[in-house]
Amino acid sequence: MLRQTSRLLTATAAFSLTATAAQAHHAMDGMLPSTMAQGLLSGLAHPVIGLDHLAFILAAGIVAGAAGLGLWLPILFVAASIGGVVLHLQAFDLPLVELVVAASVVLAGVLLARGGAHAGRSLWLPILAVAGLFHGYAYGESIVGAEPTALWAYLAGLAAVQSAIGVGVALLASRSHWTMPALAPRLAGAAVFGIGISALAGQLIPG
Repeated sequence: MLRQTSRLLTATAAFSLTATAAQAHHAMDGMLPSTMAQGLLSGLAHPVIGLDHLAFILAAGIVAGAAGLGLWLPILFVAASIGGVVLHLQAFDLPLVELVVAASVVLAGVLLARGGAHAGRSLWLPILAVAGLFHGYAYGESIVGAEPTALWAYLAGLAAVQSAIGVGVALLASRSHWTMPALAPRLAGAAVFGIGISALAGQLIPG
């Protein structure tokens, strides 16, 4: 039991420790990707170096696996995030994007910490869909104006890395489901909540 719990929490921590500050959302140091390789690299890195984005993806995976809601749940978030990128590229205006992104991480953390992993699809489906749009819209900022080759590579990398993280964590949580104490998702939720509060403070408190 302890070994399974340790694996889940270690995986969550390991993913988090690979990330830098939440403000550093650009793998190319702010430079617009201009080649397929640069677009792919930027797409693969963006959700990982943005700690708020990473925390939400991890939360989606934990929910999907621990509650047995299915691997399609993190995939829903990924699909919605790609839709958010498209909205940004079409110059559709979403308000308060970074604030909503941070708030979504706080909400996911609170729900997990309070046992919301078992709240069911009716709660998590709309949260993941709406959050995905806003997270994706934020991702889109780094690719606006890029050539089609770099853009498609970016979208491919973005979808691949988010799916790998979300589905990977969901599989780990699912395999640990019968031996994992209820405290494990709650502890993960507390960590996600802390990341969300930090990101939210960064948006609300002038630097």
